[in-house]
Amino acid sequence: MRIGKAERRATIGIVAGSGPEAGLDLWAKVLRHNQAAFGAAFRGDLDAPRVVVVSEPDLGLSMDLAANDAAVWAALQRVLSALSPQVDAFAIACNTLNWYAPRIAALDLGAEFISFQSAIADWITRTGTARVALLGAAPVTAMGDWSAYRDLRDLVEVEVPADSAALHRLIEDVKRLGSAEATLRPRFRALVENLSADVVLLACTELPLIADIGTDRTLVDVTDLVAAKLAERSLAPTKLRVGDAGLR
Repeated sequence: MRIGKAERRATIGIVAGSGPEAGLDLWAKVLRHNQAAFGAAFRGDLDAPRVVVVSEPDLGLSMDLAANDAAVWAALQRVLSALSPQVDAFAIACNTLNWYAPRIAALDLGAEFISFQSAIADWITRTGTARVALLGAAPVTAMGDWSAYRDLRDLVEVEVPADSAALHRLIEDVKRLGSAEATLRPRFRALVENLSADVVLLACTELPLIADIGTDRTLVDVTDLVAAKLAERSLAPTKLRVGDAGLR
């Protein structure tokens, strides 16, 4: 694919900060999908996507979203007000924070929001999957008012982990200790093997970082589904404007 002289590639944005490695993981996966889209014609730097990343540590308060809603939403609004004028489309590198999708839509930012919910819904439709296990932070797996996936049962049968507290602690430890910590993967494997569903949605951006555990379950990396959508969106040409230096 080549963009004409009067056009530029769409600029994509990533909201990072919850947790520290999640934004990097999403970006890396966008780069892989982008290279795959070009195939043998990929030229390296010149064919890389335009990406703006804003990382806000205060978004880590989302691990207890019910208690920190006001602070998290204020932080997210600050990030989006800085990011949205610079990009054509963006995603938030955190499953829990995608709970704010309706509020984000109401902001009418002018940049397209690619939500984790839409990526999962499209994947379910495409694959015809009928039953999944959902692994994520406590607000997500509770499937209640504070879960971004509270409507997932309208699309598919959903199993949640028997010990959601242990999963929540594991996610906190990935954030705190880093994904290279040796004790994390055995804990994650035990949680996965205790599930009955064959297909497991990794609905927390920390979990794909430790998903190289060796299991006969099908682990679906939701971050990767979103990365594919971002990479595809980045390939859409956008008309250049007078004074446009590359970023909006």
